[in-house]
Amino acid sequence: MRKNSRVHFTETLCICGLLGASMLLGVAPTVVEAEDLPRETVLPLSLAGKAASAALDKCAQDGYRVSVAVVDRAGILRSFMRADAAGPHTVESSQKKAYTAASMRGPTANVAELIAKTPAVQGLQYMNDNILFLAGGLPIDIAGEVVGGIGVGGAPGGHLDAACAQAGLDSIGAAPKFQGSK
Repeated sequence: MRKNSRVHFTETLCICGLLGASMLLGVAPTVVEAEDLPRETVLPLSLAGKAASAALDKCAQDGYRVSVAVVDRAGILRSFMRADAAGPHTVESSQKKAYTAASMRGPTANVAELIAKTPAVQGLQYMNDNILFLAGGLPIDIAGEVVGGIGVGGAPGGHLDAACAQAGLDSIGAAPKFQGSK
C-alpha cells in the first residue's frame, strides 16, 4: 500500500467510526440551516472612509491636526486617516478610542466619567490594551444598531475630538452621540 492510500484509508476508518458511534448512541448529525445562523450588519468600507474623512475635515477647519480611526463592531480597523503633521501619539489614541466606543457601545467620555465617579467599575480601564477612556470616541449607531466606532485624537481637548467624531457620524447618517458644543 502506498503512503497516500494508507492516509486515505485511515481517514475513512475514522469517519466511519465516528458515524457508527453516533448511530449506536442514537445521536443524529446536526444540520444547521442558513436561517439558523445569526445575522450581523457590517459597516461598509465606503461609509467608514466617508466618516473618517468628514471628521478629519471638521478638525482641519477648526485648526486641529488629528488622526481618525473607524472600526467595525468587533473593533477591527476599517479606515484610518492622519492629518499632515499630526502627532505620533494621535495614531494609537484614535484607534483605541474607536475600539472602546464600539466595544462599550457608547461615547468614551461617558465611560470615563462613570469610571471617575464609581470606584467599583474602575477595573474596566485595565480590561485590555486596546481600551482608552478619554473623550473623542463615539459608537457608530445606524438604524438602532451599533456597527462600529469612530475615534479622534489630537485636538486640544476630548470634547473637541468628540465634536469632530460627530461630524463623521453626521456625514453617514448615523445617530448623534455627542451632546457637547460643536
